Amino acid sequence: MLSQFLYYFLTIGVLIVIHEWGHYRAALACGVKVLRFSFGFGRVLMRRRNRDGTEFAFSAIPFGGYVLMLNERDGDVPDHLRAQSFNRKTLWQRAFITVAGPAANLVLAVLLFAAAGWIGRDEAKAVLGTPLAGSLADRAGLRAGDWVQAWSTDGQEWEDVRSMPDFGWQLAQAVADKRPLFLGVSNAQGHGRRNLRIDTDTLASRDFDERTMRQLGLGGVFSEPVLGPVTQGEAADAAGLHPGDRLLRIDGEAVPDASWVVQRVRRAVVDGRPQVLHVVAQRDGQVIEREVTPRIEVVGDERIARIGAYFAGKVDTVTVHYSPFESVRQGLTRTWELGALTVKTLGRMLVGEASVKNLSGPITIAKAADQSASLGLSAFLSFLAAVSVSLGVLNLLPLPMLDGGHLMYYLFEGLSGRPVSEWWLKQLQRAGIAVVALMMSLALFNDLTRSLGLH
Repeated sequence: MLSQFLYYFLTIGVLIVIHEWGHYRAALACGVKVLRFSFGFGRVLMRRRNRDGTEFAFSAIPFGGYVLMLNERDGDVPDHLRAQSFNRKTLWQRAFITVAGPAANLVLAVLLFAAAGWIGRDEAKAVLGTPLAGSLADRAGLRAGDWVQAWSTDGQEWEDVRSMPDFGWQLAQAVADKRPLFLGVSNAQGHGRRNLRIDTDTLASRDFDERTMRQLGLGGVFSEPVLGPVTQGEAADAAGLHPGDRLLRIDGEAVPDASWVVQRVRRAVVDGRPQVLHVVAQRDGQVIEREVTPRIEVVGDERIARIGAYFAGKVDTVTVHYSPFESVRQGLTRTWELGALTVKTLGRMLVGEASVKNLSGPITIAKAADQSASLGLSAFLSFLAAVSVSLGVLNLLPLPMLDGGHLMYYLFEGLSGRPVSEWWLKQLQRAGIAVVALMMSLALFNDLTRSLGLH
């Protein structure tokens, strides 16, 4: 819990400072006097001034930050400083200062993605487990042990798939764009290449959520059917199965991989009651047979069987590493694609085509930060980059209180020749506070329901 807290504030701290630094540097470049650069809101806890008179502060509520500039709209300004007032600058200068914050986040994301790619990391090889029977993956012809080596949008021009996370990203893109995904697959040794098509364009939802994953039916990463921890008192333990047992057959059917076992066990329900499973396994070179009676668990509207055992089969990994030039190219590409996906998802939320459950708040961010940090520096840098993209894009939304809202004010000024009136500014500010508060409340609610397993 403590590590989640620390990594959350490290994440938010870095991204907010970079965002506000963008505003700060742009303001100085345009000759605007900056009164305060604050990390956090509310009462100032610590402060220090530089020789230009800018106060750098740490405030009591560390959930954001701000750059306070000299502005005649906020109060009287001495005559000798009026030329340095924000409101005295040209429309283009004010727009530049406003957009510099989100732009700084997007530039940071490119650099972080590039650094992560250059450092490299071990990732699961894109060798797939058994797909769900009747799912899109199953109908496409994917089988246990298939190695996904390439992808395409049209079946003509192909790109390499470097790892399972890379494949997952391309799959999410296809779902979001409502288009099919073509795959070049082979067996686990790289032989027998064949091309397949997953009809992701037929999915009703564009959300890459649990329901969509069930319809896709991918079995995850291929893993040998070797038991790991067995929960004491559960069905597997009661039947005498032990960690290290390799499952060979269940009810006479050969076991291809761990995913197949999970699916077979879940279906061991007949008329709402558990079906006894006849399991043949190998232990220390000896073949053993056991009768396992699962317990029934209700998940939503479905009754599924569980035996209280996990798998510890070896997962093949590959080291994903890019050259410095390729790392920058990948950083630009990933930032663009993730930014576009964020915009599309937000747009679909507005028209009801995507669920607001996609919104995430501080609890989810903290957990993801901690998990990515546990995977190494490269994974944490990639996580920081992804959140930086989200922060940059969200701040460009045309909502009062956000940078995008101020850009809309300047657009109105440019088209009409006059600034937005004080009355309208106040009304829009109130509306913006309400919308932002609603978004934050939804995000926090989603965090809590995820934590409680209610999503």
